[in-house]
Amino acid sequence: MSLAYAFEDLREDGRDGLAEAMRRLGVRMTFAKDEEIYAQEDPTEFVYAVVTGGVRTIRLMSDGRRQIGEFYYPGEIFGLEPGPEHRYSAEALCDCEVLVLKRSALRAFADDEKLERAVWQATRRELERAQGHLLLLGRKTACEKVASFLADMAGRRGAEAVDLPMSRQDIADYLGLTIETVSRMLTQLQSSKIVEFASCRQFRIRNQGALSRLAA
Repeated sequence: MSLAYAFEDLREDGRDGLAEAMRRLGVRMTFAKDEEIYAQEDPTEFVYAVVTGGVRTIRLMSDGRRQIGEFYYPGEIFGLEPGPEHRYSAEALCDCEVLVLKRSALRAFADDEKLERAVWQATRRELERAQGHLLLLGRKTACEKVASFLADMAGRRGAEAVDLPMSRQDIADYLGLTIETVSRMLTQLQSSKIVEFASCRQFRIRNQGALSRLAA
């Protein structure tokens, strides 16, 4: 799993230099939509932070099917994994800009204790996300899965009008559903006046209580 650690939380923590190192030393790189940022089983030599756009992490199965592990947005750090290799690949959801920093440079900027603490805090947060994702995949109905996804996106983006840079197929692969089921559930939620889509890539919540009940 890739580990997200928001810049804002690092500033509030104030005890480690992870975000500051990314800002000062990170190299800005641009990636086109669907371009690979790093591959599954690549060495974990670098740490990445989304500046603009969005990123998805993907695990490919032997038969060609894929499972999306997570989506990352501006202000989030990814690729900070404890093992020697990436378990998921990372791709650009859309044209995006990413800060890239070698771990060796990060260690020179922030001592080992601070870096280990940052990794541990990020690991804890990602494990909480993974547990929620496991519950979503295994125990929720299709409507509850889609409602949970929309509620999570709204909470993470923190805006009234929430952009969805991912495709319907991306959402389906994240939720373990077919694209037809995802489209049907989105239409159902809009018909019930729980959410409203201004376009296929942007929505707003109309009934927060109803969405929260479905997502709970």
